[in-house]
Amino acid sequence: MASEITVAVNGALGKMGSTVLTAAALEPGVIPIGGADIAASSSAIVVSGTSISVPLAPSLSDLFKIVKPDVVVDFTNGEAAKSAIITCIDAGVRVVSGSTGLAPDDFEEIARLSELRQVGVISASNFALGAVVLIHLAGIASKYFDYADLLESHHEAKVDAPSGTALSIAESMIEGRGSGFDHNVVESQILEGTRGGDFQGINVHSARMPGRVARHEVVFGALGQTLTMIHDSINRESFMPGVMVAVKRVSESDELVVGLASVLGLDKLNT
Repeated sequence: MASEITVAVNGALGKMGSTVLTAAALEPGVIPIGGADIAASSSAIVVSGTSISVPLAPSLSDLFKIVKPDVVVDFTNGEAAKSAIITCIDAGVRVVSGSTGLAPDDFEEIARLSELRQVGVISASNFALGAVVLIHLAGIASKYFDYADLLESHHEAKVDAPSGTALSIAESMIEGRGSGFDHNVVESQILEGTRGGDFQGINVHSARMPGRVARHEVVFGALGQTLTMIHDSINRESFMPGVMVAVKRVSESDELVVGLASVLGLDKLNT
């Protein structure tokens, strides 16, 4: 790993992007050197909370003409994220992406290009270390319960539902259990959708409201008992330790890694 990792942020004018720039400026061994954002109206941006000014461009392609970072941190969505990741791989720049909305086919293409170019990519639905542990623990607990509900709530500006983290939790639960869950089907549903979405027997519920950043709650049910697991992200800074861990790890990687479990060593634990 290089003594100092240079970082640029895609989506630099967004709330997450600006938080990442600040975190990079404060992280030992990491330095922010640029940002890209489709809404860019100037050629530079001051990193919040610091006196550091870095180049700002309307696209990664334009930014790479000015600076060439070791790692791009991407917090966009769906098709924009896929395009950004491929642009980085083609330029030989490693990527840490927290963007959601990528389809399985997208990951297959990214994995192929990453391997072909030997350029590392880490994509995770959530960088809060506690949320990653929750995903892991939910998979373990699923072996012992037949019923489960999954509730997630986020800020009112979140455009997708359920969250990518909720889907990661549900997938971990199904993998850990080895099958779907039992599922109550009501005889009369007075208000359509009240039971939530059905993910292989897991009832998934999404709430969107001001005052929330991210909350995920898993409730397991069995005869005479319930088990509840909750993780709250109180602010966007909660994601930054995980982002910085990923930035340092991807600098040594030449393949696609999905999720932070393997980065944190959780995949090596006996479950």
